[in-house]
Order: sequence, then structure tokens, then C-alpha cells
Amino acid sequence: MSADIEYVRGDATLPCGPGPKIIAHVCNDIGAWGAGFVVAVSRRWPQPEAAYRQWHRDRATSGFALGAAQFVQVDEQLWVANMVGQHGIRTRTSRGTPVRYEAMAKALAVVGEKAVAEGATVHMPRIGCGLAGGRWETVEPLIAGHLTRRGIAVTVYDPL
Repeated sequence: MSADIEYVRGDATLPCGPGPKIIAHVCNDIGAWGAGFVVAVSRRWPQPEAAYRQWHRDRATSGFALGAAQFVQVDEQLWVANMVGQHGIRTRTSRGTPVRYEAMAKALAVVGEKAVAEGATVHMPRIGCGLAGGRWETVEPLIAGHLTRRGIAVTVYDPL
């Protein structure tokens, strides 16, 4: 059973449709939160940022690492998935892009397990393709492989 990715114009922090939902997004592995999609997440709920910062602070024992995913429940049937899929952040002097596709794939597999367990749909912006510098042509097959091919409905939100 396979589902297609649905593309809509809108705000990924306001996921559409009935039932349980997971909002998935990419975080970096250095504990920095404050630019990109996370700004919209923090405007809507304080818990995902607080949980991410604590997860990073406790990284010696918390499982925080590239490829990990943390689920923060923000409503009765809504979770935010903080997926660590970016190594560092882009700076004026950095070379290459921070996105790590292998880490994103691992985190998406974890999101897939949670979605199946909760009977949830997954909602996201074009993960890894903003500040992380990724290419959607590379990310989209990862989403298909770890989510839609498992029958998990995925909605990708492009800004209005």
C-alpha cells in the first residue's frame, strides 16, 4: 500500500485534516534553534523548543544525535517531531551544506514508526531544503521510502 505526497499552500504549523498528526521538521546537531521553520513552531508552541534544548543539553545520555527524532506532544492528537538531520549551521565561512540526508532518512524512519503506532498523518514544510541547503529532488524520495510507501499520508506545505 502506498500513498502520494500531497502538496498544499499553507502553514505547516496548522496541519489540515482529521485525526492524529505529526509535524516533522529538521533541526541541527549543535543545539541552535532560532531561524527557519522553528521560528513558526516556537510562535505557536513553546514546548518543542524547550524539549529540543533540554534534549541537546542532556546529549551525553539522551540519545540526541544525527538521525534521532524527538516527539513533543503539543495537543491531544498533535506531535512535533524534532528530527536531527543537519550537521551544524550554515555560516558566511562554511563550505558545503549542513543537511545530512542519511540522518534525515534515519529520523524519517523513526517518524514512520510513530505515525503507524498513532495512526497519524505526517505534515511538514520542505524539510532540509531551507537553511540546511538540501535539494527537494533528494529529500522527496526519502519521504516516499520511509513514509508514503508504508501507507502514511504526508502533506507538504509550501508558504502562501
